[in-house]
Amino acid sequence: MSQDRLNPEAPIDLSAILQDLDQYRPRRRGWTWRKPVPGLKMGPFTYRDCTEPLEASVPLPPAHYFGGIDPQPTPVITTEIASGRFEDDIRRMRMAAWHGADHIMVIRTAGQSHFDGLIEGTPQGMGGVPITRKQVRAQRKALDMIEDEVGRPINYHSYVSGVAGPDIAVMFAEEGVNGCHQDPQYNVIYRNINMARSFVDACESKKLIAWSGMAQIDGAHNANATARDAWKVMPELMVQHAINSLFSAKVGIPKENICLSTVPPTATPAPCVFMDLPYAVALRDLFAGYRMRAQMNTKYIEASTREATVTHVLNMLISKLTSADIQSTITPDEGRNVPWHIYNLEACDTAKQTLVGLDGLMEMVQLKDQGPLREHARELKERAVLFMEEMLELGGYFAAVEAGFFVDSGNYPERNGDGIVRKLEGGIGAGTIVLREADYLAPVTAHYGNNNIEQYGTDDPASLIGGCTLEAPEKIVYIDELDETDNVNLRMAEVAEFAQPGAGKLRPEMEWLADGTVLVTLFFPTGRKVAEAAALEFGRRMNLTDVEVINREVGHPVEGTRIEIKGKVPFSVDIDSLVIPDDPVVLDEDALRAAIEEKPLRVVCGTVGQDEHSVGLREIIDIKHGGIEKYGIEVHYLGTSVPPEKLVNAAIEMNADAILASTVISHDDTHYKNISRIHQIATEMGVRDRLIFVAGGTQVAPELARQAGADEGFGRGTHGNHVATFLVQRRQELAG
Repeated sequence: MSQDRLNPEAPIDLSAILQDLDQYRPRRRGWTWRKPVPGLKMGPFTYRDCTEPLEASVPLPPAHYFGGIDPQPTPVITTEIASGRFEDDIRRMRMAAWHGADHIMVIRTAGQSHFDGLIEGTPQGMGGVPITRKQVRAQRKALDMIEDEVGRPINYHSYVSGVAGPDIAVMFAEEGVNGCHQDPQYNVIYRNINMARSFVDACESKKLIAWSGMAQIDGAHNANATARDAWKVMPELMVQHAINSLFSAKVGIPKENICLSTVPPTATPAPCVFMDLPYAVALRDLFAGYRMRAQMNTKYIEASTREATVTHVLNMLISKLTSADIQSTITPDEGRNVPWHIYNLEACDTAKQTLVGLDGLMEMVQLKDQGPLREHARELKERAVLFMEEMLELGGYFAAVEAGFFVDSGNYPERNGDGIVRKLEGGIGAGTIVLREADYLAPVTAHYGNNNIEQYGTDDPASLIGGCTLEAPEKIVYIDELDETDNVNLRMAEVAEFAQPGAGKLRPEMEWLADGTVLVTLFFPTGRKVAEAAALEFGRRMNLTDVEVINREVGHPVEGTRIEIKGKVPFSVDIDSLVIPDDPVVLDEDALRAAIEEKPLRVVCGTVGQDEHSVGLREIIDIKHGGIEKYGIEVHYLGTSVPPEKLVNAAIEMNADAILASTVISHDDTHYKNISRIHQIATEMGVRDRLIFVAGGTQVAPELARQAGADEGFGRGTHGNHVATFLVQRRQELAG
C-alpha cells in the first residue's frame, strides 16, 4: 500500500498510516454534504432522491440481480465507532465507507469528559476511544485515503464537550475534524460539570466550530434516553434544541451547520409512528433552516438484531417523511455492549436499503394538513413554548436546572419530580471562571469575546505573532506517545502475526484484531433459564472460553428459547495450511457459442419434488436473463414440482445430453434426497453414464451435491455462463 493511495485488493497497512504523523496536515476543513443527482439512472432504474454514486463499494445483497448497482440515498449516513482501540477502528471505518457511511463518529472513552486537558499518545479506551491528537491524525489520514478509494468525502466526527471542551475544539480545528457534538447542556445535566463553566467554555468552542466549518450536533436526545418515560419529554427536548441552536447561531455557527440530534421517542409495541411523526413535524416547524440528524431510538433497545433492525426501519420511515439530513445508525451493540464489526456494516446497509427503497415516496404521498398529525404537532409546540416561558419567569436556564425542570418524566406542564438537579455553585469545575482583565489580549484566531485588538490597528490578532496554530500548523507541538506500557505500538506488536498485510495466521474477531471472539446461535426446546444454563455449558464443551449469554428470545415459555452466546476460541489457523479452492473457470461467450455450434447440446430441466420455485432456474436457462439459451443450448423446461422419474424419462425420450435439476426447499435435506433419487433412477435405467447431471439451488453446496450423485452443484450467485461452461467442459471430459 502506498501512503498516498490504497489498493482496493489489499488490507490497509496501519504501520504506513502511523508513519510521519508529525508531518500530516488535513487536506480540508468543514463538513461536506452529499451531492444530489435528480433523475439518476442506474441499471434498469431511475432514482429521484439519490446522490452521486461511489467509485468502490459493497452493494446490497440483492444487487447482483440488477447488475451490481449501489445507489446512494440523500441523507449522510453515520456509523458510530466505540471499540477502545483506534487502530482497529480504522479497518472498521474502511468497511463502513464501502457500505455507504460518510459520517464516521468516534465515540469518546468513558470518563474523558472529566479530564481538564488533552490526552496525548494512544492509550486503550473503555466504552470508546481516548480522543488524542495522534489518534485524530491517524484516523483522519486514513480517511483521506479511504475517501479517495470510495470516491466521496467522509466526515470525521467526535465530541467537543467536557471540562476540556475548548482545548479539544482547538485541536479539532487544527486537525481537520469535520463534525462534532457540542452542547453545554450535556455537560451540565449528564456529566455534572459546573453550569457557568460549561456555558463559558461553549462560547469559545462554538467560535472555533464556526471558524473551521464543522457541523455541530447537539445532545438533546440524551433526555430521551435518560427519562423514565421517554415519550413524555418531547416538549423538553424541543426546549433543549432551542437553547443550543440559538446559542450556536448567536456565536456565529451558520444555521445550515447546526444539527438537531432528533430521536423518535418511542418504539414498538407502542404505536410509535403515530406518536413520533408529530414530534418530527413539530421540530421542522419550529427549527426551519437548521439541519436534522435523525438517530434511532435506543432507550428501549434490546439485544435482538431483528428488533433493532425493525426499530431502525420504522424510525427511518419518519426520517424519509420529514427529510432528515443525517441518518445515524445504531446497532444491537447498545443492548449488548458488544461492538461487533458486522453490525456496524449491517446498520449502514439497513439505512441504505430503507432509504433507497423509499426513493420517490414524497412524490406519491403527502402529510395531511388536518387531523391528529397537525393537532399533536401543535400541542407539542405549545407545551414547549410554555416550558420555555416558565423557565424564563423562574430566572432562566440555571434556575430551571436547579429546580429539576429537565429530564422530568412528566408530560409538561405535568411534573413527576424526578428531574435531574444541578447547582450553579456545584459540579466539576466549579469556581474556575476568571474575569478577564480590562486589557486582555490573546493573539489567536477564532477567539470569543472582546480581545482588545483595536490598539494594534488590525482585526486579525494572530497576525501579531505571524499566525497561530490554525494558520501555522508547524507551531503545533506533536506528542507521539507518553505511556510506555499502553500505546498502539505495543498493541500492534502483540498481534503482529495476525496483522495484514503479510499475516501468517487467522483468528476470528469481534472488535479487536484476532481477539478470538465468536458468536454462536442455539435453540433449545425448553424455557429461558434452562436454555441459558445449557447454552453456557454447550459453549464450554465447544472449547470456548469466557462464554457469556448476550441475547435470549423466548419462543414459548416452555416449548423453546433462542440463545446467543459469545466466547473466545483458544487457537488460531495458519493461512498456509488452508485449502483454498481456485475460482471456477468461465469460458467467454464466443468460446461457448463456438463449442455449442460445433456440437449441439440438448438439456432437460425442471424444479423437482414438491418444489414450486421457478425464478432461479428460469434465470439460468432463459435467454432474456443471460441464461444458457443465449449460447445455443437447446432447453426443454418441464416446469415445477417435477417428479425425479419424469425428469429422467424426459431426458431419455428427448435424447438429452444433460439434466438440470433445480431444488430450493432444503427442510430435512429434501434437496439432497432429490439429487440422490435422480442419480439412483438414472443409474437403474442404465443412462447415468451418458447423462451430465447438474443440480442447483440457493441452498445447494457443490461438494454435498456431488456426494449425493450429481456431477456438479451450483448454489447462490450462479449465472448461466457458469452452468454452460461446466456442461461444455464436462462433455469434453466424457468424450475423452
